[in-house]
Amino acid sequence: MTRPADFSIRTKFFGLMSLLLIALLLASGIFLYQRQKDFVLRFAVDNARSFATQLIETREYMSSAVKNEPETNYSLVPQVVATQVAKRVTQNSKFYVRQVSLRYRNPENRPDAYETAQLQKFITNPTSESYDIVQSGDTSFFRYLQPMRATPSCLGCHGSYQSAPDFVKKRFPPGHFSYNYRVGEVIGAVSVSIPVKDLYAQLGANFKLDLLARALVYLIVTVVMGVIMNRQIIRPVKVLSDRIIDVTRTGDFHEKLPQKSRDEIGMLIAAFNDMMEELSHRTVQSREADERYRRFIEVAASAVVTFLKDGKIVIVNEKAEALFGRNRQQLLGESIFDFLENGGLRERIERPGEFKEETTRQTVRGASGRATVVEMVVSASKADREPLFTAILRQRNGG
Repeated sequence: MTRPADFSIRTKFFGLMSLLLIALLLASGIFLYQRQKDFVLRFAVDNARSFATQLIETREYMSSAVKNEPETNYSLVPQVVATQVAKRVTQNSKFYVRQVSLRYRNPENRPDAYETAQLQKFITNPTSESYDIVQSGDTSFFRYLQPMRATPSCLGCHGSYQSAPDFVKKRFPPGHFSYNYRVGEVIGAVSVSIPVKDLYAQLGANFKLDLLARALVYLIVTVVMGVIMNRQIIRPVKVLSDRIIDVTRTGDFHEKLPQKSRDEIGMLIAAFNDMMEELSHRTVQSREADERYRRFIEVAASAVVTFLKDGKIVIVNEKAEALFGRNRQQLLGESIFDFLENGGLRERIERPGEFKEETTRQTVRGASGRATVVEMVVSASKADREPLFTAILRQRNGG
């Protein structure tokens, strides 16, 4: 299973940007939804308050200005006038406005459950208004109520039965609960309602469209950033990575990468080119040193063998070929320990700690089976990966 850390930079970038985009969309959606919700609620409250205030002021004006006219024209009753004015004011909107009262005279003004609860609150805890979002079945409604309080002119019809006009007495007998109000008492309320979906439609608020527009903007930003990152970072790093792999495989340090900028990526490529040039010089120097070493051991009077910690032979001279009875191609890769009858050298090399140069007597068994006694001087030198050991084997006189 591929670990996330092993994904390509491009995959990581677009993966992280996608997660960031989703997070931004969620945060933006929540913020946008809350903002639109608050705005719609303020819009609804302002409009409902305006409708209710107009209706109450109309009712109070008619109550104070109209005297005996309702006796002959019922349409001039303040409550009736206010109702008709409300219909005119809201005829071009989805708002529904009506007057409600716990002690109603018109059955159409009978409050529903929500209105009843709010009217009872107005009586016990006087406030200027009340509003909320109410669920009714599958539909959400914005509800608003503003209380109406009895004024002296209101008591002309809603005071005592004896002081009420004749047209009121004819309709509502003594003891009816719409009598006996006092000045300042809550006589009812203006109720305003509108389905929330109609409220959003009236405002032209489209949450999905706004969210889609934001998502499109974020997507464009992500794509543009991806293109820029791919061109300025990912592609140069990929070229650099491929070149490093090629150098590791071929050992060719001569080809340089083009430096197109002086930014961080450009400086990285410049540093890589400088490193390739330095490695090329060191490789040449190393090869020259190896060649000098080989020429040196070839003219040596004794057998010289260079081997690794496991005994594998990597360099021999002609004297060593004669001593071991094999040519160079046969000796390379073989273990020097196989030719020594005394096994103490392996133990000393594998012993922990730094190996110190030592001289010992050894018996070398050649390919023909001939044993040769030699003095062997072994020294260690550090290499890039593991230590190298060089053994000089001098035949003893008469050996």
